[in-house]
Amino acid sequence: MSEEVSAAELAEIQELYERARRAFEQIEFWPQDKVDEMVAAVAWEWQREATAKELARLAVDESGIGVYEDKVAKIQSKTRGTLWDMNGVKTCGLVEEDKERGLRIYAKPMGVIANIVPSTNPESTVCCIGLSLLKTRNAMIVSPHPKTQGSSYLTVEHGRKALRKVGAPEDLMLCVKNSSRAKARELMAGCDFVVATGGAALVQVVYAAGKPCHTVSSGNVISIVDETADLKAVAAKIVKSKVANNSASCSSENAVALEASIYEEMMEFLQAEGGYLCNSEQREKLRALMWPDGKMLERGIVAKTATYIAEQAGIDVPEGTRFLMVLGEKIGPEDRFSGEKVSPVLTVWKWNEFSEMVERMKAIHRFSGEGHSASIHSERDDRKVELAIKANVGRVNCNMPHAMANSGSWFNANPFTDTLGGGSWAGNMTSENIHWKHFLNYTWLSEPFPAYVPTDEDLFGDYLAKWGQD
Repeated sequence: MSEEVSAAELAEIQELYERARRAFEQIEFWPQDKVDEMVAAVAWEWQREATAKELARLAVDESGIGVYEDKVAKIQSKTRGTLWDMNGVKTCGLVEEDKERGLRIYAKPMGVIANIVPSTNPESTVCCIGLSLLKTRNAMIVSPHPKTQGSSYLTVEHGRKALRKVGAPEDLMLCVKNSSRAKARELMAGCDFVVATGGAALVQVVYAAGKPCHTVSSGNVISIVDETADLKAVAAKIVKSKVANNSASCSSENAVALEASIYEEMMEFLQAEGGYLCNSEQREKLRALMWPDGKMLERGIVAKTATYIAEQAGIDVPEGTRFLMVLGEKIGPEDRFSGEKVSPVLTVWKWNEFSEMVERMKAIHRFSGEGHSASIHSERDDRKVELAIKANVGRVNCNMPHAMANSGSWFNANPFTDTLGGGSWAGNMTSENIHWKHFLNYTWLSEPFPAYVPTDEDLFGDYLAKWGQD
């Protein structure tokens, strides 16, 4: 793929920006009701069954990864969930007022935003970010992954159709054709703001564009299970999450950490759910397939079925195998199974002391996935809290199928999105689920109120009472 863009390609990027900017300027001062009607129109078009099926079919056919039925469900759920999270939210004009202190806060859009989209979710990422940008009166130019240009482009076209229906400028949504890394760089450099969803390697590329941005972290979810959990139910939850869309999601469990007292029983439940535990020889065959150079994950196995991966590795597995398991041995580059795998391959760890396992998780995350998320299945609130306090992650999900919960669901409070911030741990601006609130500027209109200068007692009363003035 060329690292340079031609004069014609530069002109194309500039034209897209100018079109998007004109559309943005048409709605920059629209009132909330008009904005909300526009958002609803686009959401309705994207979540329609016929649209979701069309987009999912094309995405699977283009990328060769994922599961069609899972993609249909995800497009619909993410679109409807994103809309529901914004229900009744004020993003236009005066959004906060403190009359006593003479303060009024006005929300402002950012302008034209470049949306860099991955091949794993080339449609739903457009939907989640697209709705958030419309809600905040921003324009969007999508840069598709080169492998899935058609599905991202088609998603944008459905959005443009809905905008036309309600009289909104259709150029609020545009898509780069014949995308490339070089064109994506130029787009990012030329827009007002950037949001980029993809692997950790994308972070430096985005920042190099020199524009403010939201980026994301790599995932490496470890699900801790202790003896207080309902093991059969937990196994079903973990496997439901693990095999969804063939583990294309960064929120899919990459490992389970089982308390020693329940290890054997839990392994039986995981095997009953379609798990196959590789022996040492098979583990080495799988390692050689997945990391042929010892460093980089083989893209040809990403989000493929467990049986396909086993066949490619020369491993005979029973009929009905849904995911492969390997025992965790070491942490770091000498054992790549301790990192993210983006495939139905699950690493199994055993622990005796909870706090030690939390520290081990932190070490694993320092190698792969720091900032992203963690999972725990336990009835002990002290353990949930300890994990939340100590783990360097943006999200800790308790007693839930992680992939379904992490980026927003109907059964927990995480905002719906496909774009997960990893905070400073991952070189990101935020550790939150990125949604509408991350695409606004604010102007504070401040008027004077009667001054009050605090006394020493106001400021230091408790300190002085204990320690004195000397």
